[in-house]
Amino acid sequence: MKKISFLLLIVSIQACTNPKATTEEEPEKGNYQTVGSVERITSGIDLLLAEGAEIEVIASGFEWAEGPLWLKDLDALIFTDVPTNKVWKWSEKDSLTLFLEPSGYFGSETNKKEPGANGLALDKDGKLILCQHGERQIARMEASLGDPKPEFTALASEYEGKRFNSPNDLVINKKEQLFFTDPPYGLDDWDPKELDFQGVYRLDPDGELTLLIDSLSRPNGIGLSPDENTLYVAQSDFQKARYYAFELDENGEVLSGKVLLDATGSIGREMPGLPDGLTVHSSGILFASGPGGIWVISEQGEHMGTIMTGQGTANCTFNADESYLYMTADAYLMRIKMKE
Repeated sequence: MKKISFLLLIVSIQACTNPKATTEEEPEKGNYQTVGSVERITSGIDLLLAEGAEIEVIASGFEWAEGPLWLKDLDALIFTDVPTNKVWKWSEKDSLTLFLEPSGYFGSETNKKEPGANGLALDKDGKLILCQHGERQIARMEASLGDPKPEFTALASEYEGKRFNSPNDLVINKKEQLFFTDPPYGLDDWDPKELDFQGVYRLDPDGELTLLIDSLSRPNGIGLSPDENTLYVAQSDFQKARYYAFELDENGEVLSGKVLLDATGSIGREMPGLPDGLTVHSSGILFASGPGGIWVISEQGEHMGTIMTGQGTANCTFNADESYLYMTADAYLMRIKMKE
């Protein structure tokens, strides 16, 4: 496997609290509850977040919201609720509606911990690609986004004859190479682990599967730099809560890797959450789940600030023009205004 060099940078941030909200009290359009705060560590964050930007709770009542994905053609956001095996859609026009059910498990067992889909992406044809925890596979939804149905084609479900653990998050580059992580979070006692490692993989358009990294204990969120030469991976490990950066060659092979930022020192200070999902702004700045909310991280690994949701925050994504950052945080869907 590729050698990985390590750089340790311990950081600390302050806590904030977040009052509860419920789906039974759906907020009126444009009249959303605001929570949390923004911790601005360096002035660079002021170039990204709008002055006085507040965190809005735009929907709630989920068991564990994940996998946000903006659909430009629908002017809407979809996201997963992993324990309930559903995908939800939110838009300013229609508020919250059920988008897809089931999303990640089609069997008869009713006691699965995390049956639903997790990370979501779109391929070049606009088809929805899902990390399906329950089925332990990467799959493509064959129905259109305008009329979604639970009809899927498995794109990858095993490595060297052994089933994946539970594919978690994914990103697709311009060459249609699909990179994904495979931690064990979706496994149950009756659905045993077959691989003796947690992998980061690349799935090529011709169906060839390549194991890129097998040395991370809990690979989770994944993203690409704007030039697609750097692969970012978040590790959800209490003892090694880190964000990694891996240099890629033109074929998508890993050339080298390093710890971009170590957040382990911030855990256990009333700061819920770990490095989890992440997204990359067009400027190259990372917005990544971490202790307390969303960490804003420069390409050099500088912790620029934190969007303090006060919840264990799973993932985030931008809308089409990057005017808002949308965040899935435990039972909540939140957003914050970006600087235009």
